Amino acid sequence: MEKKKWLTTEYPEIFFENNSVGRLKKEIWDASEAEIDAILTECGIPSSSELGKAGCYIQNTPRVQCIEKRKKNDIVFVPIGCTENHGRHANSGLDTFMVTQILEALRRYTAKQEREVNLAFTPLNYGGHPYHHMGMPGTVIIPQETVQEMLIYTMLGLWNDGYRKIILVNNHGHLWMLESAIQEFMKRFQLPALVQVLDWHRAVREFFMPVGRDDSLETHFIHADESETAVGLLLFPEMIDMSVVQDSEGEGFLPDGHFDLSVDPYRRPHRWSEGEGHFAIERFATPEGVVGSPSKGTAGKAKRPIAAIVKYLALVNEQILEAFPAGTVPPPDKVSLRDPKDLEPFLKEPFSQGWKSVYELPHIGPFTKG
Repeated sequence: MEKKKWLTTEYPEIFFENNSVGRLKKEIWDASEAEIDAILTECGIPSSSELGKAGCYIQNTPRVQCIEKRKKNDIVFVPIGCTENHGRHANSGLDTFMVTQILEALRRYTAKQEREVNLAFTPLNYGGHPYHHMGMPGTVIIPQETVQEMLIYTMLGLWNDGYRKIILVNNHGHLWMLESAIQEFMKRFQLPALVQVLDWHRAVREFFMPVGRDDSLETHFIHADESETAVGLLLFPEMIDMSVVQDSEGEGFLPDGHFDLSVDPYRRPHRWSEGEGHFAIERFATPEGVVGSPSKGTAGKAKRPIAAIVKYLALVNEQILEAFPAGTVPPPDKVSLRDPKDLEPFLKEPFSQGWKSVYELPHIGPFTKG
């Protein structure tokens, strides 16, 4: 008999695959509120931002400590946010603080598991944007080519420093630019590396579904709405001012059903990013900077999604290290067209005997950039 493939719930629209990822999500889904609170407490949520706290990021830690830590775990998580109008009630750096504080919670949690992850400062304080954000005050739009090149050379520099497993954790609507950067990085340099990008809210989309439980959200995730406001109220409430909150809805020109929302809850034919022109841009439809009902946001509604993403990222950390322990990479003869012998000096520990920097790496193939 075929092994049961799906783990179902009391809600037909919520189900999980029967593997390590799905079982973890199901465990979080079934957890009591007290158990969720215990997970958040273990992760130190809520806590103040650690961007300026020594020992938390590569850039605010003495190098000698970074090296010793990397020898135990050479995975680096890179938060990706932006600067964007999120309504009068929220901060324009909301995406950046959401993702950095999630990763800071992951660092605290994995430190207790003796598998502490490495964090790097975000390379994008502004970020790329979809067309429909054009013209919004408070939203700073960077050209796609700039975004892509910034990420490519951030990854190259981290790889050169021994961080050869790189996870970009995204919290903004420019995912296609990050995917493009990863593909171009691999084509251009052909290094043995493990590189990924993760839209964190899509990774735990089930926990943003408004299913009617006491602690669930009431509306679907869109933008600067109930979902994002709830996360802000949980992680950095001092940056949110609910006394001036405004709700607002967008204006579409086609019948509903073609384009999905931010976490693809309806499994529609198109992701939201796969078209423009079928709805009014923000400047004209939602000058409030909001698409949805942020007034419904509460910190309690964000607890289960945040517990889910921290635990999932901890699983990613664990499974990558099991497959490729610190100091190892995916097999060069299977993930690169370069001669494995030619790669040996570049794969050594930086400044060890015989090591070569990737900035000495010969260019090969049709995608090289001089």
